[in-house]
Amino acid sequence: MPDKRLHRGPNPKDAEAFAPEMLPLMREACADLCWLLSRGYPDKSAATLVCDKLALTERQRIAVRRCACSDQDLATRRSREVPAGDLAGRLVEIDGHNTLTTVEAALAGGVVLVGREGSYRDMASMHGNFKRVAETPKAITLIGRTLARCGAHALWYLDAPVSNSARLKQLILDIAAAEKWAWRVELVPDPDRLLAISREIIATADSAILDRATRWVSLAREVVREHVPSAYIISFADRHYETPSR
Repeated sequence: MPDKRLHRGPNPKDAEAFAPEMLPLMREACADLCWLLSRGYPDKSAATLVCDKLALTERQRIAVRRCACSDQDLATRRSREVPAGDLAGRLVEIDGHNTLTTVEAALAGGVVLVGREGSYRDMASMHGNFKRVAETPKAITLIGRTLARCGAHALWYLDAPVSNSARLKQLILDIAAAEKWAWRVELVPDPDRLLAISREIIATADSAILDRATRWVSLAREVVREHVPSAYIISFADRHYETPSR
């Protein structure tokens, strides 16, 4: 079935799933899952155990799984995070689809999750296809403005097997040219592998990449905080990264 979405906004079930009275239950689930992961329990079975115990819905389960991590992974991620204030003159290698969809979701009123380590994540899933939405050009522009404010250079990696990536590359380059941003955009077979072994600062919220990356920045977090103050933020962060949430 073709993807006919015009926005990457909230799922019809989100108002109920993420109602204020449900958030303490979800945070309890996330804390329990983090406890199990810290003691070596397998991700999938631990998540099932915790979420079944608290009878979470599918959307709630996705949120908890995306935001939880072990104490060990939390410490590693924190030790490698680069503050946005330290980006001046540096190259940032961007996980393009990952970063872009989060900013698009924030602009469209979709749920934006704050993971335990402070990364901003969306609830979207591309399933091998990138669908340009109404917010795509604005999201690219806001990412660019944040990078420009930080004085950073950018290299975007886009997943070549994902359909419409070539069109997205051209759109990014067109916007960069209009704004006089000296960006590079590369279509590659596996951005995750390149980002995980990069010696540069990377921008992603992908947990598997963060656990291997040498240095990283939550670019989506910086963009949303700066440009989308009305974003629908739900935080599972530790106190160090706590942000206002619904």
